[in-house]
Amino acid sequence: MKVFNNTTKKIFFASWVSLNPTEASHTSPIQLNHQVSKPNFDFLKPLRRWLDHVKVSDRQLAHRLCHIIPAQCPFERDVKLFGRTLFHIPPMCKLNPLYEEVVSLRFRALCYLADECGEDVSQYC
Repeated sequence: MKVFNNTTKKIFFASWVSLNPTEASHTSPIQLNHQVSKPNFDFLKPLRRWLDHVKVSDRQLAHRLCHIIPAQCPFERDVKLFGRTLFHIPPMCKLNPLYEEVVSLRFRALCYLADECGEDVSQYC
């Protein structure tokens, strides 16, 4: 069995490119900005700022942070039965509003251990 016998013969592109720039939409960028509404108050901003300003300058703290904060999302799984995948649970860590700050804190701890302390951080990867 050959692969090209079972593939699609025709390719359909679902996007269009305008060749004439004068026919472009007459909507101004100012109007587009008013359509998106952002919350005025971010109640997690102080916590985000605090996490971003944590200085990792202690070896024990860096080891503890690398041990506590997982390298991968612990919720992502493939549910298998008799060697066959039944379904996949997607990673839900990105739903955490502090995900970026916590991951950057773990990265700073890994960099401290590798650069300042000269340790091998492969055990945390």
